[in-house]
Amino acid sequence: MKRLLVWIMMVSILFCLAGCGKRDTTGKYALNEERNEAVINDAGAASNVNVGNANVFYQIFVGSFSDSNGDGTGDLRGIINRMDYLNDGNPDSGVSLGVEGIWLSPIFVSPTYHKYDTSDYYKIDPKFGTMEDLQELIELCHQRGVKLILDLVVNHTATGHPWFKAFTEAHKSGNTEDKYYNFYSWAPNAGNPGTWRNISGSADYYECNFSGEMPELNYDNEEVRKEMVAIAKHYLDMGVDGFRFDAAKYIYYGQENRNVEFWNWYMAELRKIKPDIYSVAEVWDSDSVTIPYFSSTNCFNFTMSQVSGKIAVTAKGGDVDLLTGYMADYIAQIKAQNPEALPVTFIANHDTDRAAGYLTVSSGAAKMAANLSILMPGSSFIYYGEEIGLKGSRGGANTDANRRLSMFWGDDDTVRDPIGSSYDSARTNGSVAEQKPNGDSLYNHYKKLIMIRKANPEIACGTYEPLDISDSKAGGFLSTYEGKTVAVFHNTGTSVVRIDLSQLTDVQLSKIVAVAGSGAKLDGSVLIIEAQTSVVLR
Repeated sequence: MKRLLVWIMMVSILFCLAGCGKRDTTGKYALNEERNEAVINDAGAASNVNVGNANVFYQIFVGSFSDSNGDGTGDLRGIINRMDYLNDGNPDSGVSLGVEGIWLSPIFVSPTYHKYDTSDYYKIDPKFGTMEDLQELIELCHQRGVKLILDLVVNHTATGHPWFKAFTEAHKSGNTEDKYYNFYSWAPNAGNPGTWRNISGSADYYECNFSGEMPELNYDNEEVRKEMVAIAKHYLDMGVDGFRFDAAKYIYYGQENRNVEFWNWYMAELRKIKPDIYSVAEVWDSDSVTIPYFSSTNCFNFTMSQVSGKIAVTAKGGDVDLLTGYMADYIAQIKAQNPEALPVTFIANHDTDRAAGYLTVSSGAAKMAANLSILMPGSSFIYYGEEIGLKGSRGGANTDANRRLSMFWGDDDTVRDPIGSSYDSARTNGSVAEQKPNGDSLYNHYKKLIMIRKANPEIACGTYEPLDISDSKAGGFLSTYEGKTVAVFHNTGTSVVRIDLSQLTDVQLSKIVAVAGSGAKLDGSVLIIEAQTSVVLR
């Protein structure tokens, strides 16, 4: 029962992912039984490919990751000290997690622990370190083939920012000629009381969609636009590879067409500075709202994430065909917006409850979700601690601090939970130190998946053609890149599944090259997959 629909063929033709570079066969990702690495390379397969921006990224909430100076707050030096954990620069070592990119949460000076309200875009918060620390981290990442992107909040600042102070003074004095009079979005009368605040000493009101401490910048003002280009240029010139853009739909809140126009303009300006810039925007909404933004920037796929997202639902025994069919349609839509667009998959992040609370290790769902997320085209993001099953949720305390708890290293790291956190059972799945020597741990499972993905670049960079298996909840897809084809199959169920490959595709799939799960084997043209297992074939 071959799926020969026209839209699938279009996806297969379109989806030669932008940013996937030419083959470099200088490295290897081979089986090493001593390190419990179950990655099997066929001699003819590309083993180390420059995949451009189709990377596995690791999101670090800086203040909660690793503390280098004993003050309890994670910092840039802590990340530098932990680079061997993230990527040791040797793809053959099999020692590090092997991530290919890092996203840092905001690092600029700010009055809050989360730093999403900067007081100065040109200063690193002293709790996190110095500009020299950032430069060192950038250079270290690049030495190890790791991209580094910064979280850039462009829609609002802190009220303590010099721009807002000058804006307030201009309104107090009624000086309409002042440069900063129109730097922020304001109105003579209050709109929604929840999103507008009085400008102290004035009859006017400023817009604040998140809180009264986060005033919204006015992008109808050319001076504001120039400033934000200059800020991005400063960090691109330092060597950062790009940005994650927070709250991208709040530039002109509720005016999606104007937002898309803004991002088209802004990204065009940034590409003049760095043509190969990587960007990903947070547009937390339905696909129908998010997809138009792909005309200029990649966007996180929120439909796939969180407790009710397609990854979690599928990982807990859902129908894989529904997931692969959705992905094919999604890819076709973003490619229609921009042929260079990349799907960006994640399970959870700093604004959501941690996945370990609803994708448990004991049930196998945590590993299955990791399979579905990482063995996926485009960019895949891992939230720090996800690889060890770190827990955390808003809960009754109703605080995001509970989603941003300290990394559990299991050594002498002094990093502490952020201010306002109250979650007390985040560490039930074990520390990094406990999981590293355990070949069956969640940590080692994530490491294995990243190696499988690197060893089979077709997964990240190739075409995407779903393989519909209607008589079971198992499913998969074909990916072709530079003349080589792999197939990825997932069995999310609790029993063995037998799949007759000859009924699915004309592609001759004769060898299993990687297994993530209990096991799989080929019996002629019949693929036998154990429960909660994913497999890659050539």
